[in-house]
Amino acid sequence: MDRAPGLSVRLKLTLSYAAFLIVAGGLLMATVWVFLLRYVPTESNFGPAFSPSRRDLLDAFAPRAGQAMVFLLVFGLVGGWFLAGQMLAPLTRIADAARLAGTGSLSHRIRLEGRRDEFRELADAFDAMLAKVEARVAEQQRFAANASHELRTPLAVTQTLLDVARKDPGVDHRELVNRLQSVNARAIDLTEALLVLSRADQRSFTREDVDLSLLAEEAAETLLPTAEQRGVTIETSGAAAPATGSPTLLQQVTTNLVHNAIVHNLTRDGGHVWVTTGTRPDGALLTVENTGAHLTPALVATLVEPFQRGVGRARSDHAGVGLGLAIVDSIVRAHDGILTLTPRPDGGLRTTVELPTRARSR
Repeated sequence: MDRAPGLSVRLKLTLSYAAFLIVAGGLLMATVWVFLLRYVPTESNFGPAFSPSRRDLLDAFAPRAGQAMVFLLVFGLVGGWFLAGQMLAPLTRIADAARLAGTGSLSHRIRLEGRRDEFRELADAFDAMLAKVEARVAEQQRFAANASHELRTPLAVTQTLLDVARKDPGVDHRELVNRLQSVNARAIDLTEALLVLSRADQRSFTREDVDLSLLAEEAAETLLPTAEQRGVTIETSGAAAPATGSPTLLQQVTTNLVHNAIVHNLTRDGGHVWVTTGTRPDGALLTVENTGAHLTPALVATLVEPFQRGVGRARSDHAGVGLGLAIVDSIVRAHDGILTLTPRPDGGLRTTVELPTRARSR
């Protein structure tokens, strides 16, 4: 925004300090006049003890008062300029940091020294903002790089299949179409997942009252054929779990968690998935557990990263684009909730979603 040039804050403070001293000096002079000079006789007394008149005192006092006022003006300007510079020095550092951040450099910090005051709180808040923005930008850059790589893969496979078909007239077109359809379906799934992530990050959704227990039952019913195909048993239990959010996005959370529990559930006895819901004093609770391979805490900590795939997934799962838990984490954070992943002692994963009953004010 273009603005007309104006006085600097330092100059304004300097003029304010000087004006304050002049006003204080003027009040002092007025006090002398009101409470002292007006009681002095207007005529001089030339008796045995000389008594000056009011005019005599004014003639002697006025020049000195004028000199004092000039001194106060100069002292106020010089001292005010120095004091204003000292007081505004932290703002200069904050402004320099803001300009540096505007150029794209986010790694620097102000780290203002001294005890806590308004400027220190502003600097600390700015440092915290820079840290969050830097982490967010790094996450987006990493996400964009991974997304580009993941999207390039199906396109490259499609190009390879078409090149082979063009060079080999005897290729089986039915097999070619089936493989192209599978690759195209994976690309569509990945694109839709990216759109869901973008929608969740932007919080562009309407909040409504939602019962997580109903969403859990719907997800279990929808994914029952997939579970039966893999020999996995799904058990749902728990009480009503009222929350506030987007029914569509929260259904995506529940479906992704149950689907993830099914496809990462390769055990000898077919495996089990437990879906439970409940409430806490400050919100609703959804827990999805599954049997499976033993997971280390280090591996579990990376599962919410985009395009990270856990163990136990068959390569034929065309829906496995590596964004299931990343989408869940993004949607839960957009609903001011908490996603917790912990490995089960007997193998498998326990996923817990905590959502507030009401949206937090921002």
